[in-house]
Amino acid sequence: MSDKTGIEWTDATWNPVTGCAKVSQGCKHCYAEREWPRMTKLVPAYSGRDFTDVLTHGDRLAQPIRWAKRRMIFVNSMSDLFHPAVPDDFIDSVFGVMWACLYGRNEHDGHIFQVLTKRADRMRDYFRTDRREAWARSAVHHGGGIDPDGIWDQTMNYDGPHPRIWLGVSIEDQSAADERIPLLLDTPAAVRWISAEPMLGPIDLTAITVPRKVGVDVFDSLYYDGAPDDDVDGGTSTLDWVICGGESGPHARPMHPHWARDLRDQCAAAGVPFLFKQWGEFGPTPDDWRLSNGGVAFPEGSIFAGMPSRQIHCNFDDYATSSDTTAEQMLRVGKKAAGRLLDGRTHDEFPETRS
Repeated sequence: MSDKTGIEWTDATWNPVTGCAKVSQGCKHCYAEREWPRMTKLVPAYSGRDFTDVLTHGDRLAQPIRWAKRRMIFVNSMSDLFHPAVPDDFIDSVFGVMWACLYGRNEHDGHIFQVLTKRADRMRDYFRTDRREAWARSAVHHGGGIDPDGIWDQTMNYDGPHPRIWLGVSIEDQSAADERIPLLLDTPAAVRWISAEPMLGPIDLTAITVPRKVGVDVFDSLYYDGAPDDDVDGGTSTLDWVICGGESGPHARPMHPHWARDLRDQCAAAGVPFLFKQWGEFGPTPDDWRLSNGGVAFPEGSIFAGMPSRQIHCNFDDYATSSDTTAEQMLRVGKKAAGRLLDGRTHDEFPETRS
């Protein structure tokens, strides 16, 4: 847990669960697993455990309640709240604490909670039952002296998902998107979001369609055409936020610039907020550094001058556009040097918090 973090799209991390297991290619070089040996030396709760030993931490549940300043809080940066080893009643406790934070203080000063999972099927199934009584009991129990009647009433009587609890899924390629996004769109949430990090292939969000209950028309995961709620499966179930980023770490895989640009352009066309988190270990090689033989010439005086060339030529034959079919040269320069600029600018858009 930290009330500060370097993650670009949040303010703090909260880890009531630690430990996880890999489920897809996006997990191959998991940063939480990479950090695990260091954490076992620094934090007693990690000591003597393997990364796959999933553990719930009841002593951490009330931490966000003690943070007086409003924050966006990433829930479980070191695990997955919907891992099968996490009991439903503990998930109830986590959401109860969120409700205690939302209504235990001035309503407009409450935290925003960002829940992200790769186990979208369990998250969808969890929300198919009314959990409000379990959340209310947990909120009262962990409220820390906050008016219990007020917490109970607010939790039990609130109609619909709360706008400051954001539910998201992590995806890395089209296969993961096709599997997880429809499940997310079938989950009741005021804000639905995706994190395409590490992005390991092209992703077309407009190819993920949801049929109407009446007729044959469809809308895609980014665009809603204004049909009445009762005319569409799940109501106005579209994505509200898209994050994109490349992979970091010693075994990082490069992200093709076309993939990031295309996702950005899909979001722009649909009016969906887009955040470009990072290039990762590999950044695009500047045009004037490229040699005709495929090599790289570092300019005199640059921070790379004299370094051995560690470039990788990204030639993804399965991805090309009519306007640009050339391969991109990606240079392994490290996360910091690669930076966050996409076509010369940062993209730091966030969804609107409706209350």
